[in-house]
Amino acid sequence: MGKNRWVTVILNTILLAAGFGTMHMLERFKDAVVSHYGISVSALSYQQDAYVVGLFVAFLLGGTDLFKGSFKRSVALIVSFAAVPQFIIPFVGNWWVVVALRFFQGFIVALIAVFSNQIARLFLAERPFAKGIILSGIFWGGLYGVHLAGWLAPNGSNWAAIQRVFLISAVIMYLMLAVWWFLVEDFEIPKSTSRKSNVSVWRMPFTWVFGFTFFPALWIIFTIGSFTVKHAPFSGAQISTLLTALEVSLGVWSIIMGYLGYRLSVKNSSNRGLFKAIVSVMSISYAITFLGLLLVWKGFSSGNYSTLLLGLAVTGIVQGTGPAFWTTAPAAYPREVYPDASFALGLISNSANAVAPNIMFLLVSGVGTGMVIFLAVTLVGIGLLLAASKMRLPVEELGNEA
Repeated sequence: MGKNRWVTVILNTILLAAGFGTMHMLERFKDAVVSHYGISVSALSYQQDAYVVGLFVAFLLGGTDLFKGSFKRSVALIVSFAAVPQFIIPFVGNWWVVVALRFFQGFIVALIAVFSNQIARLFLAERPFAKGIILSGIFWGGLYGVHLAGWLAPNGSNWAAIQRVFLISAVIMYLMLAVWWFLVEDFEIPKSTSRKSNVSVWRMPFTWVFGFTFFPALWIIFTIGSFTVKHAPFSGAQISTLLTALEVSLGVWSIIMGYLGYRLSVKNSSNRGLFKAIVSVMSISYAITFLGLLLVWKGFSSGNYSTLLLGLAVTGIVQGTGPAFWTTAPAAYPREVYPDASFALGLISNSANAVAPNIMFLLVSGVGTGMVIFLAVTLVGIGLLLAASKMRLPVEELGNEA
């Protein structure tokens, strides 16, 4: 495995982490934000809702030519969606403008699909491992953003210090982009591939079935943290430790299960062989997630901090589904349409970002109801993987040159 390829993987990971550093930064300054903008605590949540909707819309835009053409240009554009608002947010006087800017920051998630095209060119069997490392950047980014904020503005109430946090984090994004740009090779992401080939990934049943296999994982990833904050019967410091452990667990499991995907893929690098490895890794991740959630439930019910901590650390394996899922498009689709397939699969799966937090907020008033939902969606994920494993792959139906 060429060293230059893995340098690219590390650079992608750091760039992704720099972009996702914006994810929870405003929440770190909750009291100062509420006071500065004169809003209620409930209104503060709108900025995170807008960010999450932005994650979803980013994949919707992936079906257009916005993120096609030059790979480097696409990456620079996506990073700018996060960085430019980061420069502006602390100087805006209107809260609803801040909410709108947070929506655009959610577009940073489009890096995942764009990087998938690059990884497909650089690797074959190693794709899940490379993708697992890159995806871990989401969680390192979340930790980096919160800790950078705490380091540069320790009391969290000085607005001038908060402004510096945002400006420095935006500069870091562009500095990292400059390093990345200098060291990474460019290539062309084909524009409007589906229209040119008269093949639409949206008309393929496989796209819909497999797209939803990652939906349960994102449901858990985007709600388990807030669920813990709401229901864990512990001090603020202990809850903070639980959330940090969860973020670290998600990042570490992403790498571990990505490596497992690589070891399984290398045994059979045909399209069907790669797909079997993908299904195996995702199924194993969901099965262990189920066990982790049982531990989480026990920890909540008994009020046992150690059990809850262990349960969250195990549940973090749900992110092990990610590296496998994001290597599906080049393994399962014809060469000319897999860039479109990456965004289509991302859009379907990331619909969880838009609906899961609101559904959990509206329906879940107690620990039991929430845990039943978490366990149920995990089983749904396994069931969808079993269904997808019995389907013919688009590349098997159409050939690689469709």
